[in-house]
Amino acid sequence: QVQLVESGGGLVQAGGSLRLSCVASGSIRSINTMGWYRQAPGKQRELVAAITSGSNTNYAGSVKGRFTISRDSAKNTVYLQMNSLKVEDTAVYYCNYRSFVGVGRNDFWGQGTQVTVSS
Repeated sequence: QVQLVESGGGLVQAGGSLRLSCVASGSIRSINTMGWYRQAPGKQRELVAAITSGSNTNYAGSVKGRFTISRDSAKNTVYLQMNSLKVEDTAVYYCNYRSFVGVGRNDFWGQGTQVTVSS
């Protein structure tokens, strides 16, 4: 089992910045992917950004150039720096930890943190 604790959400005006953090604990595997997903009201959960244990990154097209994902593997922590925030970035942001076992995978989720961007 892996536990994830997120922090850093809040209310910000459009154009502002926020930094999310997520600390993982428990049965951490050396090879894993950590990422951020978000879910706005009435919409499906979507990938925002992910980073592998080898520091390869993947971003949703809507956040490229504005958001930066990073990790501190020694602290089992992943960060999401969000700049130039837009009203449409408003959502609950969830931290994800993914490990791979054979041909399968295990996903763990944080409780979510609200990000609200006002106009």
